[in-house]
Amino acid sequence: MPDTTPRPPENNPWENGWAPDTSRIPGTRRLWLAGTLAVATVAACATAIVVTDRGVDEALDTPETPVNATVPGLISFGSPSPSTTAPPKGKDGLSSPRPTTKAPSRHSSTPTPKPSAKPSKSPAPEKSSPAPASDLRSVRAVNYPDRYWHATDDHVALDPITSASAAEDATFKVVNGLAKSSCYSFATADGGYLRHRNFVLRSERDDGSALFEQDATFCPRPASASASGAIMLESVNYPGRFLRHRNFVVRLESYEHSTLYRQDTAFRLVAGLDD
Repeated sequence: MPDTTPRPPENNPWENGWAPDTSRIPGTRRLWLAGTLAVATVAACATAIVVTDRGVDEALDTPETPVNATVPGLISFGSPSPSTTAPPKGKDGLSSPRPTTKAPSRHSSTPTPKPSAKPSKSPAPEKSSPAPASDLRSVRAVNYPDRYWHATDDHVALDPITSASAAEDATFKVVNGLAKSSCYSFATADGGYLRHRNFVLRSERDDGSALFEQDATFCPRPASASASGAIMLESVNYPGRFLRHRNFVVRLESYEHSTLYRQDTAFRLVAGLDD
């Protein structure tokens, strides 16, 4: 029969004659646990150091951002890149250039010129000299020197004068302008005046209206340099329109920048053919 002697209780080793096993070092399991924890801690630290060094190495491999580059979202205070544009004139490169002309003072005695509300297309300024009073004249074309203004039934033509009656119709009394005394009006032998109607020059009786006086007033302007001593005649109520012959009919037309227009509008006041 096997020996089944019960093992004495371990909680009373001295009373029962039992002694603990001295072949195993006390606390071995705790030491193993502590060692394992220490190894895991060291491994974690080593891993963190390796990852950190790798990030530093990658950062070092990244090309350096230029000093003057502007990073989005940040205010750059870097030095500006060199420019090929010449610096403005002044005390230094940051100062504004000095003005070439002195700005007009608010209290200056010389007024600042203002643009005209209605610029005239006239090629020359208005003459201020008065027109000759009570002087018989004929009007001759510059580019057709053998032709003169000739008052016919319903218009003024540019005709060669070959008879005494035609000479009388081609002679006018140049008087001070009816609407403006510094300009001209042309009185006819029958007591009428030359006026434009529908932009065609014709001889009509004065009806006493302001419109008639304006239509019969023309202001002299110097002609081109090639026609020395000649004049152009601008309408007083249609600035920019001048008397011009077209198809040998004298009419009022707007100014044109052409040689032909300047020739057709150039006339000379000569001695009256019927004088």
